[in-house]
Amino acid sequence: MNSLATLSIALLSALLPASALPATAPDLPPDAQVIAALRSSPAVSAADEHIDAQQARARRLGAGPYEWTLGLGEQSRRVRTAPEGRYTEWDVGLERTVRLPGKRDLDQQLGAAGIATARVGRGDAVHETGRNLLAMWFDWLREEAAVVEWRHQRDNLSRQAQVLGRRVELGDAPRLERLQADAALAQVTAQLSQAEGRARVAAERLRRQHPLVVLPVTVPEVPPEAIDGQAEDWILAIVQHNHELAVARAESARARINASRSDAERLPDPSFGIRLSRERSGEERLLGVSLSLPLPGEGRRADSDAALAEARASAHREAGVQRRVEAEAAALFRQAVAARSGWLGQRLAADALARSADLTERAWQLGEGRLAETLAARRLAHEAHLAAQMARLEARERYWRLMLDAHRLWDLDDENHPEQQSH
Repeated sequence: MNSLATLSIALLSALLPASALPATAPDLPPDAQVIAALRSSPAVSAADEHIDAQQARARRLGAGPYEWTLGLGEQSRRVRTAPEGRYTEWDVGLERTVRLPGKRDLDQQLGAAGIATARVGRGDAVHETGRNLLAMWFDWLREEAAVVEWRHQRDNLSRQAQVLGRRVELGDAPRLERLQADAALAQVTAQLSQAEGRARVAAERLRRQHPLVVLPVTVPEVPPEAIDGQAEDWILAIVQHNHELAVARAESARARINASRSDAERLPDPSFGIRLSRERSGEERLLGVSLSLPLPGEGRRADSDAALAEARASAHREAGVQRRVEAEAAALFRQAVAARSGWLGQRLAADALARSADLTERAWQLGEGRLAETLAARRLAHEAHLAAQMARLEARERYWRLMLDAHRLWDLDDENHPEQQSH
């Protein structure tokens, strides 16, 4: 990692309050790096700019859509009747449409609703970035775990091939078994090379996507934890903290305000003006005021009906999002529980097959079995152990995803962000 990234992490860690830095999990990247990566994400930066844009729009709504209009005119009058003459005349006028008081309040509410929606959208961007980081992190862990397992299998077969080579030289084993051992070692070496390539790809993807996260040399193997609490408690926590649902609710609220604003627009805003004229080269001076009021028509009624329909549509979308979020939360909880149960079964199978492979190899070393049986037993044990490792990582990822969506992992709350307080 370059010096700028290191300095960014150090400065961010110093600025964060103690409550914003929970203890780092052993199989996750350090929290300070994660929070720095989340806040520096382009999606989050874009959401910050969107907040600024909504604040500017709120100021515009507060100021209103109308401005003063200045009118200037000059003309020349020619009079043919006696006395005949030419006169220079001019006029100046100032006019402005006045927004009715109730509309001003609704415009201010619309501005505040836009800012609230943008801030919720920022939280959604942070959360989605956290989901992406978590998924890419465990993709890399899975590929690294596969490399370790294939490397272990290669070392076992290499050791076995060396022992068999000595036995063949002493005439204690047929040359066919040596060919079988060499073939098995070559296959595993090829699988190891492919696994290392996939691990490098996963690591590079993670580094490019989240450059502030430093990949460690090793990550400890942590057994999956049991999920505490009832399903309904987890579902409620996830739904309460779901940013997508919060965005839908904010948009629905803004649509309702917009419907009220469109309904208020059915009563037109009046325009007031003042006019000063100089006629007949100053012989006549005029001062007047004007009032104009548009006559409402079917167009305003149609706009109001359309805004009301949009508000109802937003309410339906909000209900749909809530149903989907509740279903996804329930599925996530069940998946986390099932993943841990699956790992327990895979671990038992891997332990049993490992013992079987050891006994089969022991029998072959004592001359009571064939090499083909030993290689098959070792392959099954390797596959079972690899499956157990993948199941362990799947269970850990599901556990942390459950914690992340319930806002019990990392600092995803905007109120703890110093830069958000400035907004």
